[in-house]
Amino acid sequence: MSTHPASTKVLFVAGTGRSGTTILSTILGQLPGAMAVGELRYVWERGFLEDHRCGCGLPFSQCPVWRAVVDRAYQGAPPPDPLAVSQDLLSRLRMMRIPSMVLRQLRGRPAVPPHPNDDTIAALYSALSELEHPAVIVDSSKLPPYGKILERLPGIELYVVHVVRDPRANAFSWRRVKVTGDRDDDDATMERLELWRSSAMWVVWNYLVEFWWPVKRGRTVRIRYEDFVDRPRETVERIAQLLDLDTSPTPFVDERSVRMQPTHTVAGNPNRHDRGLVTLRPDEEWRRAMPVLQRAVVSLFTLPGLRHFGYSVRG
Repeated sequence: MSTHPASTKVLFVAGTGRSGTTILSTILGQLPGAMAVGELRYVWERGFLEDHRCGCGLPFSQCPVWRAVVDRAYQGAPPPDPLAVSQDLLSRLRMMRIPSMVLRQLRGRPAVPPHPNDDTIAALYSALSELEHPAVIVDSSKLPPYGKILERLPGIELYVVHVVRDPRANAFSWRRVKVTGDRDDDDATMERLELWRSSAMWVVWNYLVEFWWPVKRGRTVRIRYEDFVDRPRETVERIAQLLDLDTSPTPFVDERSVRMQPTHTVAGNPNRHDRGLVTLRPDEEWRRAMPVLQRAVVSLFTLPGLRHFGYSVRG
């Protein structure tokens, strides 16, 4: 495997799914010096095993960037058993392990126990840094436990953007049917979640991000999805400032519209495939289409976090 560089900034976009993390990460990847890689924790399953389409439009196995990165990372050999790495991550990142993770950290131990597969994971980030030379790798893997794995990998200087969205809008989005767009011969749709599951994830993941990476630590910024889509250019410039990225050659054509070039994202929301001029607008469909009873159920489940993160209980 490749040797680790001295230091590479990795911007970990954290939170829960369906919160706008993909479009934010993709826009950040348009900035000079930044490279958006999507949800890299899924590369073992969706890249190596299922050969989903890269953000550039080619299948993962045919993307010249990823072929070069994989070759560099594993010195021309196939990656060590992608199925085993994928299953290991699925097991280590499970929500049911959160209590033990918190206890481990309080005792001064790594929240997520080290594993031999960590070297396999680290090799990809190292190869990306060596071949593409990004000032910042933007990883929208979201799950806080994966961020804790990244945090201790050699050669990684971790920064965090915590994205929070109104839990009712989040739950409504999890119920939508969305085609992934990851294969030409497949009309597969994204995972859908019951209200109680999306609500539980919203509470646990958002509070965990705040516990592990408080804003006061200096390498974390918290944004609300609603503020981002209302003022996207301002939000992106705020994050870029945290990372010392230059925004003068901006991809924005006005305050709300950005010209998107292809990226090399390996997984994420279907909008990672968007190209050309994209205008951001608030997604308020849930206010019109979400049944009152469902809104009330989600509000009840997420009550501790609603006002904490700046949302009205009445929506």
